[in-house]
Amino acid sequence: MTPKTIRYIDWALWFGILIASTVVMRGARPNIEQAHAAFVYILIVLGATAGGERWLGIVVAFLGLVAINYFFQPPFDTLTVNEPLDVLALISFLTTALVANYLLAKARAEAERARRHAEEIESLSAEVRHAEALREASHLKDILMASVSHDLRTPLTAIRALAQDITVDGSRAHGHAEIIVSQVDRLGKMVADVLDLSRLKAGAFTMNTEVNTAEDLLGATIRQFSGMPDAKRIETVIDYSQPALLGNFDFVQSLRVMTNLVDNALRCSRDALVTITATQVNGSLSLHVADRGPGVLASERDRIFDSFYRPEGASADAGASGLGLSIARRLAEAQGGSVSYADRAGGGSVFTFEIPAAKLDSVMQIPGNYN
Repeated sequence: MTPKTIRYIDWALWFGILIASTVVMRGARPNIEQAHAAFVYILIVLGATAGGERWLGIVVAFLGLVAINYFFQPPFDTLTVNEPLDVLALISFLTTALVANYLLAKARAEAERARRHAEEIESLSAEVRHAEALREASHLKDILMASVSHDLRTPLTAIRALAQDITVDGSRAHGHAEIIVSQVDRLGKMVADVLDLSRLKAGAFTMNTEVNTAEDLLGATIRQFSGMPDAKRIETVIDYSQPALLGNFDFVQSLRVMTNLVDNALRCSRDALVTITATQVNGSLSLHVADRGPGVLASERDRIFDSFYRPEGASADAGASGLGLSIARRLAEAQGGSVSYADRAGGGSVFTFEIPAAKLDSVMQIPGNYN
């Protein structure tokens, strides 16, 4: 309804209440006094002012004055006023009604101003929160730039030094070239991680989930580290006497999750073994990566999955950009899974990659399975 229509309804409503009250009190006139009628009309004036507008209350006040004079003040059913006290009574009623109307209208105006002021404060608060968010974004950008610039500076310095050395001493060119390649790969991974993190945060990462086996995923994970000195420290524990463990996941992105978790475990556990196990419980396929590193302090467990996180006291040149665990968790969540941390019995950490399990009757959906 339009404001004009609502206004007409308010006026009709309070005029109807005024008329109905007058009819009822007129029928009971032998049993009521003029003061009773005046009190009822003042209540109607207050209601009309509160529920409608100030002018509606004023009109109702004057109509109430006429009704009191005509119906409830001797001589009845005439507008004649015989006694000076009756005139004073009518003036008192009108004055009381108009003063009440004014005070109530003023209170409504103050309430409206307070409401507008509250809205202005809320608007300003939203602007303040927006400004704080911008400052936080700027702070994160500074952290990103500081982290990435330092991480990029180390391999670039090594590449530059080795390149200069190659030009001086060609006999060491092969060994230096291998180091240059490894440092370039390190740079490439950092750049890819930063870009992938941006895409994940923007929700622009597409997942192609299908039925795969845990064995295939673990095998591909081991192959990612083949040829590396630390490859011999990785062991898998799979019970091949049991049916294949099936999951519904994006194989390529899940492989990245596992690679990041294993790489993190290898760096944290120094010379100890890193054990990968697979279990299937209550509709979930869980892949556990366990190490014998120092574990994570209780005060930092809420931060280890943050972007660019580094443990307290860790060297900036430790070789990690602080994105591996963050990307692993986001990739897991993007396909309906999760990555979580737990202490390992006897010392160390266990990172669990949990994804939806697939039913055995879905095995025919596995590429290459035609049994």
